[in-house]
Amino acid sequence: QVQLVESGGGLVQAGGSLRLSCAASGRASGAFTMGWFRQAPGKPREFVAARSGTSTFFSDSVKGRFTVGGDNARSTVWLQKDSLKPEDTAVYYCAASVRAVRSPSQASEYEFWGQGTQVTVSS
Repeated sequence: QVQLVESGGGLVQAGGSLRLSCAASGRASGAFTMGWFRQAPGKPREFVAARSGTSTFFSDSVKGRFTVGGDNARSTVWLQKDSLKPEDTAVYYCAASVRAVRSPSQASEYEFWGQGTQVTVSS
């Protein structure tokens, strides 16, 4: 049963932009908090951004370059990534929780995860 589906990954040059989208279905369709994490080769998964209700959260590494938004009624979230850098290269994962989580940057707060979408930024 599909829960979260990401789209929008791909290859982009440094300085360019990319927009990721995620749609929830099934048990994840009642998500209140939806977030994005990423994992680069050989590195642990790290928090990128999240939206909980109308509040948004960002990691320091993307603050000012990435924006996050969505539609609670449709259980969707998007991540607009501007001024991309080669170090943004990673697999990006959508995550969702039906709760207003206390710590949106913690992966353990989320019950549902997408399969991930590759983003590659060339220098």
